[in-house]
Parts: sequence; structure tokens; C-alpha cells
Amino acid sequence: MPIYLNQNDKLIEVEEKAFKLEREIQKVFEENLNIIMGLTLVKSEFTIKNKRIDTLAYDKQSNAFIIIEYKRDRSLSVVDQGFTYLSLMLENKADFIIEYNETLKQNLKREDVDWSQTRVAFVSTSFTENQILATNFKDIAIELWEVKQFENNIISVNSIKKTKSAESIKPLAQQNQTLKKVIDEIKVYTEEEHIASTTEEIAELYKRFRDAIFNLIDGIEVKPTKLYIAFKKDSNVVDIAIQKKALKIWINARFGTIDDAKCIAKDVSKIGHFGNGDYEIQVNSDKDLEYIMSLIKQAVK
Repeated sequence: MPIYLNQNDKLIEVEEKAFKLEREIQKVFEENLNIIMGLTLVKSEFTIKNKRIDTLAYDKQSNAFIIIEYKRDRSLSVVDQGFTYLSLMLENKADFIIEYNETLKQNLKREDVDWSQTRVAFVSTSFTENQILATNFKDIAIELWEVKQFENNIISVNSIKKTKSAESIKPLAQQNQTLKKVIDEIKVYTEEEHIASTTEEIAELYKRFRDAIFNLIDGIEVKPTKLYIAFKKDSNVVDIAIQKKALKIWINARFGTIDDAKCIAKDVSKIGHFGNGDYEIQVNSDKDLEYIMSLIKQAVK
């Protein structure tokens, strides 16, 4: 997708400026990891069992380690390499925890980590159609990120989304023991699974709130996790947990920064809760839908 500068209503195309080295891409991501992917950098060039991981990161929202690899070679098999790294992590969990604790001066315990949320992200200036198709499974823990550099210090980053019709990789994994072992331990959650756990009435209620969020915010991304469904625009804006008899909604803002005239949101800033942000709302109908959207709108940055 071309990028333009608007100069007095005349669009001037910005020329792409190729990265000379893979290390340049790595530096951009590692120095901006929280902004780009919402992750914490643990270690650059982490070596384990004679294998080098470009970037080891940690996702504090899902409590999981993320491996990031940077590629300028478009001929690689991202699936084979991705599952090799996932298997390496699952077989050496203690090493990853030790590295996290020693580097970040923390006291992370094995039980604190949700190993089922582990994933691998490949970053490249472009991917082939075969690479994209090979990772187009709804339950594969492999992500593709495209990064491009342009003149005037402009950088574009694009996460390649899986199609809505993406199938499960589980049937294929049964034919390969390495894949099967990884698939059995790592879980990629889907929106359908969350919806299937409740009644038809609450499922329909969730869809009404979901559609309202889509209409409210351009470019919103749905990211199902183990405990809730996140709606992200750069970072989480709102999280929704689908319960048996209600929806629990968290708005990602510090308490006191949103004008809640009806006082329908609960302050959870000092108590444990699953979603992000200090505002928690529980609903079993859509009577306050428009009002809740007005609260969510205030949290959009």
C-alpha cells in the first residue's frame, strides 16, 4: 500500500527505503516493542540449546512468552521454524523463566506463566503468498508482521490477519508428532469458543455490543484470550468476558478519567480483575448500550 504526503492537497508518494540489514528491523522492533506489539522486551539474541532466538519478549496481558524472529529471506518455511521454536520453549520452560528473572530482576514463577498462550511472531518486509496461506489457521500460534521503511523516517507495521474462513490445524497436526505435541499444549482461543459457552440470549447480547464497538471505533481488532475477548486499537480499549447470565465489560482507562454521569461502572482499580482498566460494567441487556459506548469512546486514544 503506497504512502503519501499531503502537500497543499497534493499527494506526493513517499518512496520506500529498503532495510539494508535484518538487524535494522530488529532494532526498530526491540526499541518500540510495547508500542508496536504491547510486549515487554526480555532478551535480545537469546541462545538456548545451540539455537539463537532473535528477540525474547513477554506478554503481561496473557502472561506468556513470545519469540520474535526477523527475516529478510522470503524462502523460509515459517510453519516448520515456528513449531521448532514453540517446541524448544515448551521443553525448556525453566530456562526462559530464569532469563526473565535475571534480566528484568523479577521473581516470575513457573505457575505464573500461561504456557498455553505461547506464540511465535515472524517479522519481515514481505511474505510470500505460500507463507501467508501456510499460517492461515485459526488455532496456529504463529503470527506474521510486515514492516516497511520509507523516506522521511516513516515506518509502517502491519499484522497479517487470518481470514474469517480459516480452518483448524489440528487434523494436519495429527500426522506430525512435533506439531501434535505443541498443538496439545498451546491453545489459540477463538471468539466462537467464548460464545459457545453461554446461552443464546447472552450470545446475541455480546454480538450487539461487539457490532456497536465496531461502529464506534475504526480499525478495531478482536483478540480472544483465555479469560476474555479483547478489542484492540494499538492497545486494548475494552475487554468483554462472556458469562452464563451476563457480560462483564472492562474499559481500559484509569478510574476518574471517564465521565460516567450514571455511575454504572464499578471502580476495580484496587481489586483483582481479568480485563484491562479500572472500569468494570456488568450487563444482561442492551438498555444502556449507547451510554456504555459513550464511555468506551472516551477511552479511545
